[in-house]
Amino acid sequence: MHKNFRKLCLTLIVLFAFIIIPNGFAFGNRDKEEKDSSVHTEHEKGKFDPGSFIFDHVTDSYEWHIFNIKDFHISIPLPIIVYSKESGLHSFWSSKLHHGYSDYKGFRISHTEPDEGKVVEIMEDGTELKPLDFSITKNVFAVFISLGFLLWIFISIARKYNKSKVPNGFQNAMEPIILFIRDDVAKPAIGEEKYEKYMPFLLSVFFFILINNLLGLVPIPPGGANVTGNLAVTGVLALFTLAITTINGNKYYWKEIYDAPGVPWWLKIPIPLMPIIETVGLFTKPFVLMIRLFANIAAGHIIAMGFFSLIFIFGDIIPYLGYAVSPVTLVFTVFMSVIEILVAFVQAYVFTLLSAIYFGMATNEHH
Repeated sequence: MHKNFRKLCLTLIVLFAFIIIPNGFAFGNRDKEEKDSSVHTEHEKGKFDPGSFIFDHVTDSYEWHIFNIKDFHISIPLPIIVYSKESGLHSFWSSKLHHGYSDYKGFRISHTEPDEGKVVEIMEDGTELKPLDFSITKNVFAVFISLGFLLWIFISIARKYNKSKVPNGFQNAMEPIILFIRDDVAKPAIGEEKYEKYMPFLLSVFFFILINNLLGLVPIPPGGANVTGNLAVTGVLALFTLAITTINGNKYYWKEIYDAPGVPWWLKIPIPLMPIIETVGLFTKPFVLMIRLFANIAAGHIIAMGFFSLIFIFGDIIPYLGYAVSPVTLVFTVFMSVIEILVAFVQAYVFTLLSAIYFGMATNEHH
């Protein structure tokens, strides 16, 4: 394993670079507080908004929210970095915006479409101009945390292998998982002769998804970020799978797509029906990878938070009713959390397995 360690580290660096960029541009867009004056009024009256509560939990934000009680908010501020064509580069902590309630240096969190939840610059005439946004949002910061965990895992294991070939301690716990990815995922799907080339990516993507899935179940920092329930993240992972498959596809792989043997000529010319279908299939495969991971992780969070919200929904009707349903709701919430732990492992395995299968399809020799 240590032979591929440098390739593994390089894969991690490139992977995280591509994940961080789209998050900073497109998905650092939701503030953890009320999104408009009507919602703010509802909270001031003490009413609970389940939709805002649930989607604030599963979407990205400019601060790491911990909890709030009426007007008392506790959150970890994160750096906002924006570049405006009008005023240049600006950087400041998200706390300067007071949870989205105030302006700072001419910037604020927009409460209107199409830039709702994003940092915008206020012009002299009152219009909002969206700057280039390089902010370290909650999901981006969570990616840095998971990168730290991944480097710690692989560096510590590599050092122990250099000292002794006999596994011990933490190495004992991780080695079965690494061998499982090698022996039960990479080798059967790609082949004995070619699997080593793809092991750095497969290990990186498996542990990245698994760690972020598990951290997303922890309600307090460094957990609580919905990284793998974010389309920007799952989309980048799927694009990596598509790029590796496309680059490494051999002549037999492309022949099966554009000149498949046994296909009648009239399906190839004058209207190339089968090549068109196969070309669409090249992009539907990573698209399915992206949606499957995103939907399963996001849905689990939404269901669990939905159960938890029932306490406050019934409590708004009759306070004692909220206390009455809370035991049942907590049981269902804990049950969903246990299911999500299983889903965390299953989705990491499925994404890695399908990626390995695509690599194997692209590199298999003609039989």
